[in-house]
Amino acid sequence: MNPVIAVFVRISRGWRGDLAAVFAGAVAPLAFSPVDWWPVSILACSLLFALWLFSPPARALWRGFFFGLGFFGVGISWVFISIHYHGHVGLGLSLFLTVVLIIVMSLFPMLLGYLLARYLPQGFEVGATRYKLLLVFPSAWLLMEWLRGWFMTGFPWLSLGYSQTDSPLAGLSPLAGVYGVSWAVAFTAALLVGLLFDKAGRVFYLAMLVLLWLVAAALNTIQWTRPSGAPIKVALLQGNIPQHLKWLPDVRRPTIELYTNLTRKHWDADLVIWPETALPGFYYEVETFLEDLEVEAKENETDLLIGMLSLGENGHDYYNTMMSFGRERGQYHKNHLVPFTEYLPMKSLLGGLVAFMQVPMSDFSKGGTKQKPLKVANQYAGISICFEDAFGEEVIQALPEATFLVNVSNDAWFDDSWAPPQHLQMARMRALESGRPLLRATNTGMTAIIDDKGRIKSLAEQFEVTSISATIQPRGGMTLYAYTGNGLAVSLAILLIAFVAWRLRRQK
Repeated sequence: MNPVIAVFVRISRGWRGDLAAVFAGAVAPLAFSPVDWWPVSILACSLLFALWLFSPPARALWRGFFFGLGFFGVGISWVFISIHYHGHVGLGLSLFLTVVLIIVMSLFPMLLGYLLARYLPQGFEVGATRYKLLLVFPSAWLLMEWLRGWFMTGFPWLSLGYSQTDSPLAGLSPLAGVYGVSWAVAFTAALLVGLLFDKAGRVFYLAMLVLLWLVAAALNTIQWTRPSGAPIKVALLQGNIPQHLKWLPDVRRPTIELYTNLTRKHWDADLVIWPETALPGFYYEVETFLEDLEVEAKENETDLLIGMLSLGENGHDYYNTMMSFGRERGQYHKNHLVPFTEYLPMKSLLGGLVAFMQVPMSDFSKGGTKQKPLKVANQYAGISICFEDAFGEEVIQALPEATFLVNVSNDAWFDDSWAPPQHLQMARMRALESGRPLLRATNTGMTAIIDDKGRIKSLAEQFEVTSISATIQPRGGMTLYAYTGNGLAVSLAILLIAFVAWRLRRQK
């Protein structure tokens, strides 16, 4: 027996394999921002795949779960900050809710590990293993991430593809989106396992590895979209209003004055963008002020995009809104709301429980999926608010009309944790997928101007009152991902798994 295989067989029989799974999961978040050690996600995935190869179904199940505990326990534990310190939920309940979220997310790799071990041959046999390792493992991983991004309206945070925004694999983004890049990460991990275990096939594995990375790097040099119209000068404002002060009545006027003064420094810009709910109130409460500011903006031929709350026509529904002022008025209401934060799913069943647990809740209304891009600076902007930029298939709904993207957010909920840089990395992926520049205005950071290749051209320091400006080139045309969404990557993954199932059945 190959001595390397012998070592993994021995490890996989006991508690050492369980610890290795936890370790692999715990180090994997280092591949994402702010650490950005992108090779780590590949190595962590390789270790998990190697453990799964030699684990019986029950062990594979638990090792998937242990990997998830390490991965999400390190990678998204920042949710505790928003729940406890800014949501004012008690310490015990905040810890409980954080742990519940981590456990729920860990169920996805747990189920995947069980299914792979249950329905595929265990151990390493050259022929069968090449099929399951190279075709099934990466494809099944892709489907797991896609399911996680859909279940209960989705939580796609820490999809492996996001860790590659600065690696050659980012070149696959305009074709297959973040899940296609995740498949490439998992495929690379599978190739490394093959290199380790299969002496006879090392030339094949190495050739496939080099080919994948060279093709991805070459794709990254292609301009998938084209310039559309004249460049425009933009300015993004960052007011740095602490979350615990943001909605206090005494803070409203100083906040308005702060953003107004920042705006007046940029009357030479074609477009000035305020962050999510930069105006701490409803539109009807600040309408007079906005009308006066709009007159000033028109005089300077500057358009404004301003975040605020707005009431529906029935006077009851309320929305998280971005409104445009200047040459043309428009509005966009946030549509993809965060469950248990911005709305309560299954209200009739869970409303009493939430009241009993004394969890503060909002109850926003959805803006709808048919909203059009907003016309600003003689171009069309595809708008997303906060969490919405985590869903590439929703962002591309603004294409091809939108010639650039705008995301506004308020990551003050997460202080100086890993959440804001992780969120910025997801926005970069949206720029890559769409072939459009993306403007990201936030309350406390990270405010950024991102080009159509996902590169950060300008970045504001966190927790500072500041603004950034640049000239961007709007772009037209469609990437392949903009045409197909996640459908292409998901369909190919299903076909690959179906092919392997057919081959294995035929061999039997």
